[in-house]
Amino acid sequence: MQDGEVFWVEADDCYSGQITDASVKRPDIDIGIMDCAVGPIDVEGAHPGDTLCVEVLAIDLAPQGVMVTSVGLGVLGDRITEPDTKIIPVHDGFAHFSDTIKIPLTPMIGVMGVAPKSGEIHCAVPDDHGANMDTKLVKVGSRVYFPVNIEGAGLAVGDMHACMGDGELSGTGIEIAGRMCLKVTVYHDRPIQRPVIETFDGIYFLASRSTLNESIKVATADVVEFLMKKLDLSFPDAYRLMSATCDAQICEVVDDNVTVRLHCPKFDTRIQTL
Repeated sequence: MQDGEVFWVEADDCYSGQITDASVKRPDIDIGIMDCAVGPIDVEGAHPGDTLCVEVLAIDLAPQGVMVTSVGLGVLGDRITEPDTKIIPVHDGFAHFSDTIKIPLTPMIGVMGVAPKSGEIHCAVPDDHGANMDTKLVKVGSRVYFPVNIEGAGLAVGDMHACMGDGELSGTGIEIAGRMCLKVTVYHDRPIQRPVIETFDGIYFLASRSTLNESIKVATADVVEFLMKKLDLSFPDAYRLMSATCDAQICEVVDDNVTVRLHCPKFDTRIQTL
């Protein structure tokens, strides 16, 4: 892809299309190919140390999604005694959960990231390079920034959801296939260490670590450094300002690493963008 190019990506659901109807349960499928992403997509002009911005322009969903339960899956997985699969029709702007319950669609992309600095990491594991961050803010209108670690960045995307709440507490959103329209831009003057999301109302700093406390600490440090740089503040003042204005939010707590985001509102003209 060229810097500034707009393109479409088609992707299976997180189960790689293995669950075709309610008779197929999670233990029946190959877990090793879950959360596979489409990529790597090379972006011309992206060099190590640069920042890649991915703007989400559109998301088109398949006509049905799927949610499973399985023993041990999610926060209350210890209460599941046998696996179960639910197929959920998607049309007319709603996910039709049942004959009496329909949910307004909130399409988002669960897996988005670039190549890590070294080695291999499964797409299902979120880290400083992005991947399975499962944050519902990766949606139409958002700009998602990643640190470029290798030549061409190696962008990969997948794992779309028709609807998903913060935390993805049962271990799954409404998993769905479809396609997404993206635009890539390379910045040479906005170095970052971890994914950042920009929306109309704020800038969100993401961190994925093995525990919630670790993730929050990393994201907090990133925001404080951002405020110090943008507003020319000392550490104590930036620390205080962060605590007075910013919100700690949970993205997901069910993957190998826990992902959080720290929301910094655009309360000052100097912090309108990354």
